Amino acid sequence: MPRALRVYRLPIGFHDAYVAAPTQKAAIEAWGSDKDVFQRGQAELVTDAELTKEPLENPGKVIKRLRGTAAEQIAALGETPAPASKRSAPRRKPGPSSGGRTGPRRSPGNDNEKPSPPARAKAPPKPKPRPSRANLDEAEQALAEAEARHQAAVKDLREREAALARERKALEKEQDKERERLEARREKAQAAYEAALRRWRES
Repeated sequence: MPRALRVYRLPIGFHDAYVAAPTQKAAIEAWGSDKDVFQRGQAELVTDAELTKEPLENPGKVIKRLRGTAAEQIAALGETPAPASKRSAPRRKPGPSSGGRTGPRRSPGNDNEKPSPPARAKAPPKPKPRPSRANLDEAEQALAEAEARHQAAVKDLREREAALARERKALEKEQDKERERLEARREKAQAAYEAALRRWRES
């Protein structure tokens, strides 16, 4: 028995790509995407009847739908900041004892002292990976397959019940015909017997 179709969704640019496929692997092949899009939480199962209607009518075909309005997409991009005007750094006037030289003054006897290196900025913490939906998708797929088997079994039982009902109707019809034929034969035989009995009594 072929596997029941399920609808999966993968965001691609400003669109959501829907595809009706029997397995996650078949959906990935239809998208032409990486095999771990489900593990990364990028692709997901869709159960909304309105969203799954068109993909289920076109199994294996990728159906793209625009995500949000054009205004919402432009707003999602954010405003581009205007370039800051370039300003010249103010020149430091030489101090009275600097002799016209700029820059930090060195203390006497510290000519060989090296400047301390700038402190390194702390790297931002890595974002935690999104929890995997693999177990949930597997459980949902098992449930969908079980429901498909149950529906097929009920359909088969109903077909057999209908066939038995037709067979019973045909049998009852045949039995009625046979009963009518035998009753007519019995009535004819009874009439002949009663006539013979009267003649016997009169003799």
